[in-house]
Amino acid sequence: MIQCLLVNKDKSTTIGDISLLEQWRQDPNTYLWLDIGEHDPQEERALLAELGCHALAITDAQRERHPPKIELFSNYLYLLYRGIYKASPGMIFEHLQISLFIGDRILISRHDKASTAITSMFNENSGRYLKRSPAHLAMRLFHTSCGLYLKELIDFEAELESIEDQFQNHGNDKLMRQITQYRSRLIKLRRTFNYHVNIGKALEAYIDDEDTNIVNEKEVHTINDLNERLDRLLSLSQMYYDICGDLVDGYLSVTSHQLNATMRVLTVITAIFVPLSFLAGLYGMNFDYIPELKAENGYFILLGVMFVIAFGLMALFKKKNWL
Repeated sequence: MIQCLLVNKDKSTTIGDISLLEQWRQDPNTYLWLDIGEHDPQEERALLAELGCHALAITDAQRERHPPKIELFSNYLYLLYRGIYKASPGMIFEHLQISLFIGDRILISRHDKASTAITSMFNENSGRYLKRSPAHLAMRLFHTSCGLYLKELIDFEAELESIEDQFQNHGNDKLMRQITQYRSRLIKLRRTFNYHVNIGKALEAYIDDEDTNIVNEKEVHTINDLNERLDRLLSLSQMYYDICGDLVDGYLSVTSHQLNATMRVLTVITAIFVPLSFLAGLYGMNFDYIPELKAENGYFILLGVMFVIAFGLMALFKKKNWL
């Protein structure tokens, strides 16, 4: 599906299909946003090539998976980033690769599935962004996509706080597995945000780049706003990852402490019964001439000695705070 948003020379906005492309070509005072989604790959490639997009950039855009990047060509700035196609609770994201070809008078967006950010912005109100410059509209799109990530991360914070409370009260292996899964997902998110932060820095560098005027000084504040959001996403993902790591370490420490306490009790019990077992074994041997074997009260004397030893050891361990 191809849809177009055209800003006419009288500053009015028109939304339509591919037929607006010809009107844009004929009038150099117009600006066009061409959005390509779920279209035939061969027709899409031919259209992008006709509009002057580099073959390597087209190949990258049509790949099923490619790391986010930004690259300058002779007449286009190519930007590829990962948006959200679908988000589920627990930091489960189905990512959507979005490609932006940014020219002097045209912005081309390309994606395999419906994009939430593009759908929300493809309306007449976006004409004012396009009228300012295609680069400005592209950065607004990128900013909106990052806002979807930010919303999910902020929602996740409440869930993470709940898990922290549960860990404090009664940590268990189920929570441990859940936290480990969150850490794994946050690592992947952090990797994506690292790419996005590098894109933001590159956009800032293009302001002073003499090889292109697609991004100019008018976009300083827009780029700064975008970079602040990108930095916040990266810092939040890093902070949540660290919190999950602290919870895992804390759980392992508590578990280790509980194990040590259990082993200490078992060791104390063993230490008490060792001398008792020795005495029982000594007097249980089948020799005829064991001292005190014929004593009238020998049995009670031995029991008394055993009780004294047991209670004496218990008092000693209690004094040393081993019990």
